[in-house]
Amino acid sequence: MKAGMYKRKLLNLSVEKEFQMWLLTRIFGVIVLSSVLAALILFFYARHETVTSFYSAHIKIRRVSDLLLPVIFCGASVSIVAGALLAFFLPQKIAGPIFRIEKDLQAVRGGDLTVVIKLREHDTLKGFVAIINEVIADLNVGAKGLQGESERLQEALLEDDQAEVLAAAKCLHKKLGQIKT
Repeated sequence: MKAGMYKRKLLNLSVEKEFQMWLLTRIFGVIVLSSVLAALILFFYARHETVTSFYSAHIKIRRVSDLLLPVIFCGASVSIVAGALLAFFLPQKIAGPIFRIEKDLQAVRGGDLTVVIKLREHDTLKGFVAIINEVIADLNVGAKGLQGESERLQEALLEDDQAEVLAAAKCLHKKLGQIKT
């Protein structure tokens, strides 16, 4: 693994810790809850005394729960370990793209409407990024239209053409009126 990739992964661990912790606790909570519920259902289902079904068994088993209890705990443990691994790696799949989106949106906030957010091929949130890119492109088109009308107004003012000043001001006012603030 390259040092830059490792550094980026470490950086992603520190991005939006609140979001990652929220996601991690939700995933881990669901895994633990489902494991406990599954274990309880199996345990209560298996509590019935079984005399006839294990009568011919060589091992004395009073209840099915005596046989299933280790299996239940093993299954719950595997679920918890799998859930912990999922909870650790899933936020990385979301935090990396969110970090990229945040960085690019800060450039847009700074006035750069030429930004195109690019994610890696395997990143999640590609559909979301496509919508953001469309919005940025639409804002860019609108800003170019406003810039054009502003330049038209400035030229009309320099030429002292009152009719053109009025027409450019009306057009500029109309375009600005389309923006909801």
